Amino acid sequence: MKKITLVIFLLLVVGVAQAQVRLGQSRYTPSRPVDILELNYSKPQKFRIAEIKAVGLTTLDETAIISLAGLRVDDVISVPGEATSNALKKLWGQGIIGDVKLLVTKIEGDDIFLLLELSERPRFSRVEFTGVTKTQESELKDKIKIRGRVVRDDVLSTSQRNIRQYFVDKGFLNTDVKVIQERDTTLPNSVKLKFDVDTKSKVKINQVNVYGNEEVSDKKIKGKLKNTKEHARMHLVRDFWSRITNTTPASAKDAIVYRNIVSDEEVKSYFNKTMKLNFFNSSKYVAKEFKEDKDKLIAFYNSRGYRDATILADSTYRFSENTINVDISLEEGAKYYYRNINFVGNYLHTDQELLSRLGIEKGDVYNKEKLDKRLNYDPQKGDDVSSLYQDNGYLFFQIDPVEVMVEADSIDIEMRVFEGPQVTVNSVTIQGNERTSDHVVMREIRILPGQKFNRSALVRTIRELSQLGYFDPENIEPDMRPNFEDATVDIIFKLEERPNDQIELSGGWGGFFGFVGTVGLVFNNFSLRNIGNFEKWRPLPVGDGQRLSLRVQANGRQFQNYSISLTEPWFGGKKPNALSFSFNHSVQRQVDFFNQQNPGQEVGFFKITGATLGLSKRVTWPDDYFMFSTALQFQIYDFLNFGNFFGLSYNTGKANSLALNTTIARNNIDNPIYPRFGSNISLVTSVTPPYSSLNPNIDRESPDEERFRWLEYHKWMFDATFYTPVFGSNKFVISGRTHMGFLGSYGDRIGIIPLERFVMGGDGMNFNNFALGQEIIGLRGYENQTITPGRDNRGQGGAFGGIVYNKHVMELRFLVSPNPSATIFLLGFAEAGNNWGDYADFNPFNLKKSAGFGARIFMPAFGLLGLDWGYGFDPIPGAITPSGPQFHFTIGQQFR
Repeated sequence: MKKITLVIFLLLVVGVAQAQVRLGQSRYTPSRPVDILELNYSKPQKFRIAEIKAVGLTTLDETAIISLAGLRVDDVISVPGEATSNALKKLWGQGIIGDVKLLVTKIEGDDIFLLLELSERPRFSRVEFTGVTKTQESELKDKIKIRGRVVRDDVLSTSQRNIRQYFVDKGFLNTDVKVIQERDTTLPNSVKLKFDVDTKSKVKINQVNVYGNEEVSDKKIKGKLKNTKEHARMHLVRDFWSRITNTTPASAKDAIVYRNIVSDEEVKSYFNKTMKLNFFNSSKYVAKEFKEDKDKLIAFYNSRGYRDATILADSTYRFSENTINVDISLEEGAKYYYRNINFVGNYLHTDQELLSRLGIEKGDVYNKEKLDKRLNYDPQKGDDVSSLYQDNGYLFFQIDPVEVMVEADSIDIEMRVFEGPQVTVNSVTIQGNERTSDHVVMREIRILPGQKFNRSALVRTIRELSQLGYFDPENIEPDMRPNFEDATVDIIFKLEERPNDQIELSGGWGGFFGFVGTVGLVFNNFSLRNIGNFEKWRPLPVGDGQRLSLRVQANGRQFQNYSISLTEPWFGGKKPNALSFSFNHSVQRQVDFFNQQNPGQEVGFFKITGATLGLSKRVTWPDDYFMFSTALQFQIYDFLNFGNFFGLSYNTGKANSLALNTTIARNNIDNPIYPRFGSNISLVTSVTPPYSSLNPNIDRESPDEERFRWLEYHKWMFDATFYTPVFGSNKFVISGRTHMGFLGSYGDRIGIIPLERFVMGGDGMNFNNFALGQEIIGLRGYENQTITPGRDNRGQGGAFGGIVYNKHVMELRFLVSPNPSATIFLLGFAEAGNNWGDYADFNPFNLKKSAGFGARIFMPAFGLLGLDWGYGFDPIPGAITPSGPQFHFTIGQQFR
């Protein structure tokens, strides 16, 4: 009776409710037909869920969908009620459902049977692009990553916005992105998505207008906006227009039309100039870079004492279809000076000690950037206030500068010091060295367990690890884990290994000289100890930091060179004493290819066979960046019909050389591939025994065979290179180098030998123009070995080579990519050098000058590869016209 009454009641109650669950005709057919009900929320009934099912799914799991709805069998719910409305809200909230209905299929007493009738949203099957390059397409796919996601309006709009922003960041401010959806018939319920990109032209900055600046010129301010540059063409048009009319042009075209004031030649010359400048001047507008430039501009003002400097407003507005103007309104404020600087909280060091370290005195111009650097970390000097504490274990040291009074143009600073406890290093561990043995890494670590924490030792460790060449120097990061209660710190050096073995492969055809080729293998992490452990062969045994070099170079029959060397950097395993051994054999032949009876007959040769045994060690005085090394070198010079090449009176014979080579060097550069700080200075001497003093029968009148049977000489080579970052960025670095060399004798009895002399010019390599028994010095802008005395321009003359040379180089380098797999940097250079065959002719101011630009790329497998274009401004010896433009290709680091 109750069931009949309930059914009749539900059939009669049809009214307007505050909210409803509409139950339409279901695709689900129950075993017994049941009318579809519209349930009134004003009079809900309690039911037990006897069954709940879901239909209409293609890819989604039915159980998971029911679970997401929050309805379970045996739950007692009000129908209609909060549980049913929440179920619909939850399913809609997932964003994966296109439509959903909650249907009542049957009611039996207090049991209710529910059905979720759903339709899934389609999914993106694949994404295509039009109007972009292959590289851009690959980068865009990495940015949006929507393949397999549900089709939703927010996903589409976000992707569209990200694609547009990608091109806006590249200067294409007018980029238009259209979205096209197409059904994918190859997959169920799937949509193909196509983005049609129209980047239009790049938007350039026509003009940067600065307002409110009185103390700093417009030119200086624009110079500080490194990435917000005026378009060169527009900039010169305005200057050109102002020069001829004393007005400002409305557009660039106006300057061309003004024919009655200037000549066609002047206009043409002007536009040639604009095109050249435009090539080097990037003037695209990127909002992110503009914001960074504004921050740098304020930092610049702060460094000049303008503490209150601020940008009141900035705006961009269209000047033409593809150009905009940028307006910046400044308020410079007053220029401030330091007045009183006081320290509080310092017990270990006096105020005077801290002031001395700070390097700022009363009356100095207020400079926030310098203040922060001198308090916390000065990478170039390393003698900041923090180093005074942290080099003595006070890891938790903090210093907070507080402006306690600002009066007129003066500022009083109170330095609030927290010294903290003295910290001991608890543990030092390394991670990431899969190829390199632990002991090779640990022996370079300067900060050890049980020692007081020392920041300088930590920085030095990072440098030493980067100098190994086994790890990416950009990613050597110490993970510091201090414990304040125990006053200890755990240090984990996280390393990222990179390939460091090098292969040198080059070749070509040298005309009738035959094939020209070089094969070189350098194993920088070789291990003699692991020769028997084949698991360490990759492809040769690795892990112990030894260096094995094998090299073969040949130019057909004309030239061959074979060399092998092995270096153990920690001979004995306890100290950094490097033991090295090398052997080389070179032969240069004179071949008669025009002999009709026997073409290619060898008519002369020059051979050098030598071995070197060396030992070097690090020393701690004057500081521990110094290295001292000695090497004993023995060489045999054997020649046939070749003596005249060196200016000898005999054409066939032998000569021997036994020399002691000594090197004193100091190297504190921060990165071996792209140094930013530091210097590399070395003095190398080579001396032989004074044979002439031991044999009084030998003098200048003796035959050359006797005078030069054992070579007698002393040679001095000095090299110095300095690196300094400029423009406030570690990407721009100035490299200054100077090189000089001297070759001398022990007296006039023998004189200066014809071998071991200096030859200068070109790229500093001797691939196609070999020079055995000589010191090769590069000079870009001139052909190989052309700045060399002893021969005229036809290759005729006496001893070939100089006995004294000077060379000076200045380079501005720009780091393009620090990626360890391909480190790339560009450079511009100016250099000058000369080479003299007699000390009487030596004039350090008479130099051959050149300038140019180039690029370098370092790849671990091939080393450093370089290409330079240089222009020689002076004639080579024997010529009357300047050397002119030259291209140079280099392999490896060129030190001279």
